[in-house]
Amino acid sequence: MSKHYILKNARVIDPLRNIDSVGDIAIADGRIINPAEAETPQVIDCSGKVLSPGFIDVHVHLRQPGNTMAETIASGTAAAAAGGFTSIVAMPNTNPAADNAGAIELLRQTAAQQGVVKVLPCGCMTKNYAGEEMAPIGALKSAGVVALSDDGRCIQDHALMRHIVEYAKSFDLPILDHCEDKSLAAGGVMHEGVWSVLLGMNGISGASEELMIARNIILARNADWKIHMQHISVKESVELIRNARAKGIKVTGEATPHHITLTDECIKKYDTNYKMNPPLRSEEDRLAVIAGIADGSITVIATDHAPHTQTAKMVEFDSAPFGIIGLETAFPLCYTELVAKGVITLPHLLRLLTTGPADVLGFKNYSLAEGNPADITVIDPECKWIIDKEQFKSKSRNTPFDGWEVQGKVVMTIVNGKIVHQA
Repeated sequence: MSKHYILKNARVIDPLRNIDSVGDIAIADGRIINPAEAETPQVIDCSGKVLSPGFIDVHVHLRQPGNTMAETIASGTAAAAAGGFTSIVAMPNTNPAADNAGAIELLRQTAAQQGVVKVLPCGCMTKNYAGEEMAPIGALKSAGVVALSDDGRCIQDHALMRHIVEYAKSFDLPILDHCEDKSLAAGGVMHEGVWSVLLGMNGISGASEELMIARNIILARNADWKIHMQHISVKESVELIRNARAKGIKVTGEATPHHITLTDECIKKYDTNYKMNPPLRSEEDRLAVIAGIADGSITVIATDHAPHTQTAKMVEFDSAPFGIIGLETAFPLCYTELVAKGVITLPHLLRLLTTGPADVLGFKNYSLAEGNPADITVIDPECKWIIDKEQFKSKSRNTPFDGWEVQGKVVMTIVNGKIVHQA
C-alpha cells in the first residue's frame, strides 16, 4: 500500500477552480483524495505555505541526446523539481533532432528511468528542424508528442508553415514557435537599439520577431488553430497578440523571467550570461511585456531553460552561444518582480505557471480536484534568499542571476504523490 499524506493548514490556490483558501490536501496512490479517506496518513504541516497545482514549463532544453556535458534528463528534471515544475516540455532541437518516432521513444524511456518530473516530448515541425520539409507529424503524434516546434529556428517558408499548421490541427497538436525573421536578425548578437550602437555590436531588430508573430496570427486565423508564440520580447509583439486574442484568434504567448527582469543595458558588462535569443530588449519593451502579463494578453511564463557549459560561454560575446538556465530561478524572480511589487496577485502568477501552460497543451481540468494526479508545488511566499548558482541541481551554471536577493521559495515538489524535492 502506498503512503498516505495530508498537507495541512496550507493556503490552497487552485486557479482553475478559483479556490484561494486555507485547507488540507490529502494524497494516496499518487492521486488527490478526500482528507477524510486518508488511512493513517503522514501529516505535513504547511502553515504559512502556499499549495498550488504543480508548475508546467512548456519550453525546456534538456540537451540529451547530443550535449550531455551541459545537461542530462536526470539533472534537468532535478532542476525542474527544485524550481517547482512537475511537468516540462522537452524541446526537440537535440542532436540528433527529435523528428521521428524512434527519437521520441528514446526520450520517453530515458525520462521514465532517470527523470524525477514528467517529461512531455515535443516533436520537430520539419525534418532535422531544417525548415525545409515537414516532419512525419502523424508518426510523432502516435509516438506521444504533446506539441510541435522547431525551437531555436523559425520556419521562413510561409507556405510550408501554413501546411504544417493545417496538419497539426488534424492531429490536435499545438505549435510552439520561435518567432524570428532570419533576414532581419542575421548576424545580430543583442537587441538593435541605443546600447548596440554604444557597444558597437550587431543588433537583432525587434521587427524580426514582430514580423513572424504577425505571420503566425494570420495562419492561426486562417486555419483556426493554436499557435503559441515563444519568449515574447518586444512591445509590438505584445500588442499584436493582445489584438488577435481580442478577436478570438487561437494564439497565445509566453514571457520568460529574464525578459521580465533584465534589459539590453546589462550587456555593457560583456558578460555572455546576458546573451540570449530573443535578446534582452529595451526598458520600454520590458515594461510592455509586464503590462501584457498584467492585462492577460500573455498567459504563460516559461523559462526557455538553455544550459551551456562554462567552456562554451567563456568566449568573446560575439562567439558565445545564446541562452541561460532558468528552471531553478523562475518562480522567485517572477514573485519578486511581479507579486512583491504589486503588479499581479499570487493567484495570477500561479495561473501563468499552471493553467496557462495547461491550456496551451490542451490539458483539461488541470487542478487540485480529487481524483487528479497529485502534482503539487508548495511555496513559502515570505522566504527571502540569495540565489547561489553553486547550489543548482542543473549541470550548467550559465545564469545572470547569481547573487540576486529574491523573495518566494519552492519548498516542496510532489509528482504523482511522490516528494521529489524538499528544501
